[in-house]
Amino acid sequence: MKGRKGSRSRARERALQALYQVDLASADPIDALAHAWKAEDEPPDEESLGFSEELVRGVCAHRPQIDQRIEETSHHWRVERMAKVDRNVLRLAVFELLHQVGTPRKVVLNEAVELAKKYGSEESGAFINGILDKIAASLGKETGA
Repeated sequence: MKGRKGSRSRARERALQALYQVDLASADPIDALAHAWKAEDEPPDEESLGFSEELVRGVCAHRPQIDQRIEETSHHWRVERMAKVDRNVLRLAVFELLHQVGTPRKVVLNEAVELAKKYGSEESGAFINGILDKIAASLGKETGA
């Protein structure tokens, strides 16, 4: 089980890097993901590769819905004005919360905060955690969970 978590964490990290490139330079999402994986010391396993591609494709396909959810929750913050890392961490996590029902919410939130701490500013972790907590809570109310 430990290897699986590591592989999914690694996949999320590569997906974030690809989404950042898409956001920064309007790169092709799958090309950006391939580039992110090339920077790795070892090639990805099939599960990691598949999961990262699923995340990138999903975020890109549902981006308007995801961005709307983020803006509704982050009062006084438009998605376009957020730091690129922060908004892409949020997009990735919100996609998982909305569309990856097999992933526990706590895992999604913890992984997002870790990515924000690693790639964002000093305030990114708290910023991401605050928004995602609100979104996760609203999803619980919507589903009756």
